[in-house]
Amino acid sequence: MPDQRSESVPAGTLYLVQSETPPERQAISAWLTQQLEDSAGDGGRLVLDLTDERLHTMLTDGLLVTPVRVAWLPADGDDTPLARLRTTVGRVGARRSRQSVQKLILKLRPDRCRVIVGKPATVDDLRERWQRQAGKGDFESFVRRQAVLALDRAERALIGSQYKVAQYVVEEITASPRFRTGLERLSDELDLPVDEVYERALAALNQMVATQSRTAIDAWNRLGRYFSRAYRVSVDDSKADELRELGRKYPLVFLPSHRSYLDPLVLRPALLAHGLPLNHVMGGVNIDFWPIGPLIRRSGYVFIRRSIADDAVYRWVLREYMGYLISKRFNLEWYIEGGRSRTGKLRPPRYGLLTYLAEAFRSSGAEDVYLVPVSLSYDQLYEVGIMAEEAHGAAKAPESFSWLLKFNRAQDTQRGSVQVRFGEPLSLRAALADEPDQRLAVQKTAFEVSHRINEATPVMPRSLVTLALLGIEDRALTVSEVSAVLSPLVSYFAVRGLATADGLGLADEKGVRGVLDELASSGVVERFDKGTEAVYRVGPDQHLVAAFYRNNAIHFLVTRAVAELMLQAVAERSVSGASVLDYGWEAALALRDLLKFEFFFSDKDAFRAELHRELELIDPDWRSRTSDPAGAATLLASLRVHLAHRVLQPFLEAYWVVAQRLAARDPRTPVEAKAFTRECLDVARQLRMQQQLASSESISGELFATALKLAANRDLVDPGRDEVQVARQKFADEIEGWVRRVRRVRALALGEPLDPADAALGPIADEAAGGVAYGSETEAVDGGAPGYPGSVTVSARRPGVSRP
Repeated sequence: MPDQRSESVPAGTLYLVQSETPPERQAISAWLTQQLEDSAGDGGRLVLDLTDERLHTMLTDGLLVTPVRVAWLPADGDDTPLARLRTTVGRVGARRSRQSVQKLILKLRPDRCRVIVGKPATVDDLRERWQRQAGKGDFESFVRRQAVLALDRAERALIGSQYKVAQYVVEEITASPRFRTGLERLSDELDLPVDEVYERALAALNQMVATQSRTAIDAWNRLGRYFSRAYRVSVDDSKADELRELGRKYPLVFLPSHRSYLDPLVLRPALLAHGLPLNHVMGGVNIDFWPIGPLIRRSGYVFIRRSIADDAVYRWVLREYMGYLISKRFNLEWYIEGGRSRTGKLRPPRYGLLTYLAEAFRSSGAEDVYLVPVSLSYDQLYEVGIMAEEAHGAAKAPESFSWLLKFNRAQDTQRGSVQVRFGEPLSLRAALADEPDQRLAVQKTAFEVSHRINEATPVMPRSLVTLALLGIEDRALTVSEVSAVLSPLVSYFAVRGLATADGLGLADEKGVRGVLDELASSGVVERFDKGTEAVYRVGPDQHLVAAFYRNNAIHFLVTRAVAELMLQAVAERSVSGASVLDYGWEAALALRDLLKFEFFFSDKDAFRAELHRELELIDPDWRSRTSDPAGAATLLASLRVHLAHRVLQPFLEAYWVVAQRLAARDPRTPVEAKAFTRECLDVARQLRMQQQLASSESISGELFATALKLAANRDLVDPGRDEVQVARQKFADEIEGWVRRVRRVRALALGEPLDPADAALGPIADEAAGGVAYGSETEAVDGGAPGYPGSVTVSARRPGVSRP
């Protein structure tokens, strides 16, 4: 059926027709006849098929080239079985490969057949564009490519931006003068013939470039909805609408947090529902297996080799491809962490793709590119249990078709909601301009994106409930006791403007019980209800799973935890005056440096301001009260809620295990990461069984790996002589001091007495000396000092603990 909204085309026109079936040619012929009747004559108009070899003889100066083809519109959005059948028929018709189906559509639904006209261009204009590319390839092939691209743009206006796909990518890239210049430069640098470099580059491009189709896009979208059926998706609508407007002018690069294999399946429909076009998703080749790999490659996925550091040609081709995409204003997407988080908090960013993007941007001519931080937060995740097993030393199962089937079956269980939140977009141009050192600029940009992801992350009820349960080791609590623990925690989040009890559904015991029962149904929490009332605790071997959910919100609490440990450090000083606060600040900076690979800290000035904000929340008069150690100790003891042990103790104790094992090694013996992590896991299990570690959370290969990274950063891993041994011991002593401080805060929080021998600054007591007295008759579980209003006490007796 002719598209009545198509503009009439003036005389002196060459209609370049793209058609593959008789029904399409019939529809276009009827449309052309109507055009001629409306203009009363042919006016010198020509009609030629896009593939006709005579094209080069007709491209005379002054002629207007007008591309034409048929678009088969998708069926209505009705989801009934009949409508789904119609949609399937429509998709088959859209492939222009089934004449009978197209004839059926023309008979039953002629309104779904539209003749579309691409933006016309004169031969002179086309020749000028071709010559700007230094005349690479023959002119008629260039005209054909431009005609198809113009038709694609016109078709998207009818069928939607989700079908915005890149066409003739390899041809366009290899035809550019920049590509040929780059080939010659690489040929000189690598001392290889230009033809060999070209063949390697062409092979890399063909492997890398996404070959998209409407059919594959529709199939993957439907499959994605099926795989993510266990969740209700909640999107920040206002932010999404703002991004749609920003994307009309600039290419967008979406950088989501990575929690699950489902992340891209959740994000894509959320973006498409708000009118944003399809992203080119940059991903690893580990998911390029049948049948998923071939399908998603044709629906916008770009598979990149895991290791490309030694392949200069591949790295250059990747930059050229990214430059091409942003110059054409295609949106990109990748996971800045590089892989799924095993702990629930953001992993340190990977700089590789962002570095290539920065280099591509500088040479692309694009006005700007905006980086979009995205937070994805799940109520529950099937994968968390598996990742916890891996953190305890289990081998990671490779992705495969059988793995996919098992993963799909797990989605039959309803797992709540997933929150999609967008952080403030970041101008890449501005980010790179702020720092002359481009390597440092990329690193700062990556950390800023990560910080904005954290800021956009919502506080989830499970995060607070697991935070409450993990802070008291293995004891079980009643619903009222959990509510008492939560009350000051929720108040803290409310004061920060991050969440409210009503908003979280934790305003009463009914809401708290609901979250506890959900955690119990998924096996994270153990529920015992055969006594006088139900009690709850973290389930056996579920501490890392519970920590995953807690860590979704842990970034909001880190500075507060540092502030508490700073107060504890000040309380240990033996002198008063201004130097005490200076010492506290230096201690806070030292702890910040110790945890720099775990958390995203602001620069020193901003960090100081954030620390002061936390101290003012504790007491507006904190400066005068902390001018002497006794005042700092009193201030710390008076807190309604202590967070340091709930937030930082598992990390510090895991670091302590690594530091002690390093200090115990012969400094001349190389450290093999895998074997060393296995050793730390075994030793940590022993220490936990001896109650020398406060929580099973500290038994984590992920935490040990980060601690080893910190040790390597301090030049403590490579073999050396006696000076390495001395430095390792100093490292262990430093961490041991922080473990002692966090245990003292924990003793305050739980109302436990401190051993007098441990009150002075110094190493943790030797095992022979009896160590830190952790046993007590009564412990407050609400995070306040004994007798603090609203506290709940639980009778308990445990053995003394000698060392962490």
